[in-house]
Amino acid sequence: MSTSFLLFFALAGSVVAQNFWFSFGDSYTQTGFLDNEALPSVANPFGNPPFPGFTATGGPNWIDFDTTTHNNSLVFTYNYAFGGATIDANLVAPFEPTVLSVTDQVNQFLQTVASKPASTPWTSENSLFSIWIGINDLGNSYFLSDNRTSFDTTLLDAEFALVQQLVSTHSSLFDVGARNFLFLNVPPTDRSPLMLAEPASAQAMLKANILDFNSQLVEFAENFKASNAGVTTLIWDSNTAFNTILDDPTAFGFIDAVSFGTGPGFFWINTLHTTSPANVFWAEGVADVLEGTIF
Repeated sequence: MSTSFLLFFALAGSVVAQNFWFSFGDSYTQTGFLDNEALPSVANPFGNPPFPGFTATGGPNWIDFDTTTHNNSLVFTYNYAFGGATIDANLVAPFEPTVLSVTDQVNQFLQTVASKPASTPWTSENSLFSIWIGINDLGNSYFLSDNRTSFDTTLLDAEFALVQQLVSTHSSLFDVGARNFLFLNVPPTDRSPLMLAEPASAQAMLKANILDFNSQLVEFAENFKASNAGVTTLIWDSNTAFNTILDDPTAFGFIDAVSFGTGPGFFWINTLHTTSPANVFWAEGVADVLEGTIF
């Protein structure tokens, strides 16, 4: 899955299948898409802003790479992800009240292109819906409750209620019809420079919370698939991907597992986000998971 969509489109006289990617998440995914500006097109498969958009990586991020390089079709990506997002601001407040939660992001989709307008002729067969969320939900709350398992269940109940809205009837006017889902679990942010500055006890607490959330995510995805005929659910294990590099960073071309900066060789660009070179690995991992799908 390494052929650029541009290459496919450049084939003279060829008919190129259009696929649609609707993405929800936080700063690990954001590109700054606004649904009231230019929509995805051949000129810019993200619509707006200009590629690679406003990312937290210092360059293209994983969804940038997967949309433009690691695929076998022309992909139009509607990336609703918003920096700082949580699943639901009523459950875990974001760092600012203006942050759009995944609840807000899904509502944006439902209120605009969910009805499959002529501008966005997606179908159940040619579309992918992805969610990478939980980093801020856990990072902003892991220290607040002793019963983390119960609260993680509450968070995932809220997330999958939104996912169900993407599948089922939105109103008396139309059935939404999403069928292909990709979930990305929470990476080991307990190993981020931000958390390494905290006591070991805090790191251990966040790590345990992440492992519980990720374990439940697998169960929720399996149950969701079983309860919805025709639905496909895929999971990319970001936690393992991050740990593989952090355990042996020099083998992957990085200086170490703890430094951060914008120069060559850094894994972290700041205390919480990974660099664009690291995002190449995330993009490749996601592409592997999507191998054999419509993408």
